[in-house]
Amino acid sequence: MSDSAASPVYDLVIIGGGINGCGIARDAAGRGLKVLLAEKGDLAGATSSASTKLFHGGLRYLEYFEFRLVREALIEREVLLRAMPHIAWPMRFVLPYHKDMRFEAETPTSRLLSVFMPWMKGRRPAWLIRLGLFLYDNLGGRKILPGTEKLDLAHAPEGGPLQEHFRTAYEYSDCWVQDSRLVVLNARDAEKRGATILTRTEVTAAWVEGGLWVVSLGGREVRAKAIVNAAGPWASAVQKGVLQRETKDHVRLVRGSHIVTPKLYDHDKAYFFQGTDGRIIFAIPYEQDFTLIGTTDAEHHDPDQKPRCSEAERDYLCAFASGYFKRPVRPEDVVWTYSGVRPLYDDGARSATAATRDYVLVLDAGAGAPVLDVFGGKITTYRRLAESALAKMSAHLPMKGDWTAGVPLPGGDFPVDGVPDLVADLRARHLFLTDGWARRLVRAYGTEAAVMLAGARIAGDLGEDFGATLTQRELDWLVRHEYVRSAEDALWRRTKLGLHMAPEQVVRVEAYLSAA
Repeated sequence: MSDSAASPVYDLVIIGGGINGCGIARDAAGRGLKVLLAEKGDLAGATSSASTKLFHGGLRYLEYFEFRLVREALIEREVLLRAMPHIAWPMRFVLPYHKDMRFEAETPTSRLLSVFMPWMKGRRPAWLIRLGLFLYDNLGGRKILPGTEKLDLAHAPEGGPLQEHFRTAYEYSDCWVQDSRLVVLNARDAEKRGATILTRTEVTAAWVEGGLWVVSLGGREVRAKAIVNAAGPWASAVQKGVLQRETKDHVRLVRGSHIVTPKLYDHDKAYFFQGTDGRIIFAIPYEQDFTLIGTTDAEHHDPDQKPRCSEAERDYLCAFASGYFKRPVRPEDVVWTYSGVRPLYDDGARSATAATRDYVLVLDAGAGAPVLDVFGGKITTYRRLAESALAKMSAHLPMKGDWTAGVPLPGGDFPVDGVPDLVADLRARHLFLTDGWARRLVRAYGTEAAVMLAGARIAGDLGEDFGATLTQRELDWLVRHEYVRSAEDALWRRTKLGLHMAPEQVVRVEAYLSAA
């Protein structure tokens, strides 16, 4: 177009504001590149806010012999804990053992054992679980997290909520993360380092002119030396519709659904349950008063069809958990469900469960200017994915070297074990805070909680109280600093306060944001 020569020139335009897009934006901006990220909805509005909220190596991926992926993820757990001790923390997982545990039929381990130990008939032997946990403890050079222990469930408190025939369990370490906050903090840090972050801005077309991409977005055009397609579930649609490219590399959409119930037990550990169908689920302490149970694996064919937890998925998760807990989990106990679509790389696997969880990066410079397609990936390895993406781009975009390892995200500049001290300090500065309120603020904002509350001597100084400890001061912070535009942004992604609020309180939040 005739006016495209006058449009701004960026080194990198990133399509998609999930964890991969925001992680790449942060890394690229820190290397001195001029970056623009465009997200058609809200940050973490799809897959990245619908995970099981775990920083984990992926214990079950060992059965698929994905040793590189597991090792990288195990190493990253501790790198990330140091960078974001406010929104991520260690968690112990209890894996009860029983003789009827089975492999998912597609796993390489299952096929191998069926040849050499056919009498096992697909069952997971205890020695194999111990071997897997030994590898899990040692592949990643663990320093912060404690190793595996064997539990006698007849006497250990972790056995209390479980049915009495479960006698033995293995307890191992992984980590919990507030997934959508992770995305937003990466976007904020990218912006602090010079990136332009545009939400509710859809890229509608892109073409090459004079060796540069011309990108049409939000009624205007910009130019870019390179494009990253990090559109997640829409990656294939962006390839065909926006970039007008036909490629052999595509996403496979796999829906994962979760249910939330009132708290099923009192301790702070999670459970790893294995089913007789070869699947696994987690039961995890959630938002103080609840238990999170998930996930499922189901094919999902249209990225524009909003993923929802079906009644069949809900009932499956209830029945699965009821096979372990003394108190049955009933569909009527479910207070909330959520579902997300994993944009996995289509590697031709026969089942959704067997499809690879590793990321695949495909660089194409054949159109006259480079474009990088991002497929798959896990929350845990997002930082390494970003480094790998920029390594692929380095021949086309001269840049500084790797830098993100160990560099804290906003609010994360304190020790891994420093949350109790931050909570105590915040309460000493603001005597009106309850312990739960102060802890929630520290877990969301880290050292920035003190900045947010600066000058407040009484609760009234924070403005309107919307309920569930959400105040006008915090809501204004979310609008000014965290790209919030709607109640859904604030109550279901930046926080999970929607779980604790009455409908009329949610309406009041929406009205306030509309007026703002």
